Amino acid sequence: MAKPDPYVGKEILAGQFKVLERIGAGGMGSVYKAHQPSMDRLVAVKILHSKFTSRKDLASRFRREARAMSHLTHPNTAKVYLFGQLEDNACYIVMEHLEGRNLGQLVRQEGPMAASRAIAVLIQACGALEEAHQKGIIHRDLKPENIFLCKQGGIEDYVKVLDFGLAKVTEREIAPGSLILTQEGMVFGTPEFMSPEQAQGKALDPRSDVYSLAVILYELVTTKLPFEARSPMEFITLHVQAQPIPVSERAPDITFPPGFDEVILKAMSKNPDDRYQSAAEFAAALGSLVADDPAVQQAMSAIPDNVAFAQTQPSQHSLRPDRSLPPQGSPSPNNSPNPASKHSPQFPAPAPVPAPTVPFRTPAVVPQDSPKSGRTTVDERPRRGGLPVAALIGVGVAIGVAITLFYLLLIR
Repeated sequence: MAKPDPYVGKEILAGQFKVLERIGAGGMGSVYKAHQPSMDRLVAVKILHSKFTSRKDLASRFRREARAMSHLTHPNTAKVYLFGQLEDNACYIVMEHLEGRNLGQLVRQEGPMAASRAIAVLIQACGALEEAHQKGIIHRDLKPENIFLCKQGGIEDYVKVLDFGLAKVTEREIAPGSLILTQEGMVFGTPEFMSPEQAQGKALDPRSDVYSLAVILYELVTTKLPFEARSPMEFITLHVQAQPIPVSERAPDITFPPGFDEVILKAMSKNPDDRYQSAAEFAAALGSLVADDPAVQQAMSAIPDNVAFAQTQPSQHSLRPDRSLPPQGSPSPNNSPNPASKHSPQFPAPAPVPAPTVPFRTPAVVPQDSPKSGRTTVDERPRRGGLPVAALIGVGVAIGVAITLFYLLLIR
């Protein structure tokens, strides 16, 4: 006989909520539908399994998800009402209750999504991610299962971005005493949707989420992934080394808007500098493909910082040569922030990604040691106007010889 669930039918948090049923479960915890009598509303309660309460890394990850999501107010991000620990010390998050399906379920049940519909859905997700990025939060585990479709405000395909459990947050978003889990050399996420730099355990910025969004869009319109692979490690290798199969080749019987292939391939560029530099810029490029679609126009209206986002439209399909992000804290040439990122934290641009050398075992959270050599930090990147490496070496050798001769003269 199955062991009864310890929460179903019980009141929690001194009677604030009554747990009605379990609606989802995973390796780390379960999600329950509950009723909040004081507000007369249904909520979703995510509870970390009590056996993991003593695991500081997992408990910290869970609390960090709650903290990150509680700072987000975009209408396309799932709302967090409350978080903390229950009477039995299990960590919990109380969230809005959603009725609908995630994108993974939808594609499995209905097949390929029409391009215009998929674009409207992805633009809404871009809006949620743009706000998160502006607050210094990178999702890091975007996949169809973490984008939920429900009906809200008369909109049939209303998007809610879920599960910031792997989110990387800036130090200002981390509570004092929290365990920092997102160090370089750690690989997190789901291999099918990882950016090349994420697969290598590199430092990430918002452009990694842009890559993952493009892979999601690819699957929505084709029901396939951009690479033929049979294992998580093979997906990682292909993300780093291979060019995606163009959407038009993957689904030759489907008609796509002109320029659709180019937008997807640009968002999936291996080098982050060659991608759209923000979720808002990616949304602008997608919106231009079907600008007359009412659902697309509605989705575009919810992009944060519309003035900055509109300025990206003239360069939707190509970036200027000087488009790469400046080093952290550096001013723009006119001593004022770039208008397209005036509200955004400055993220260092990752170096080009080498081929993977570390095995990846599962789509869950797997810590890995990155190679000790071959890693290029921001401070090691060549700077404009600097001396060539050979000249610097020559100067160094000359100084060394001079010091040696001076030392010998002193001895004599």
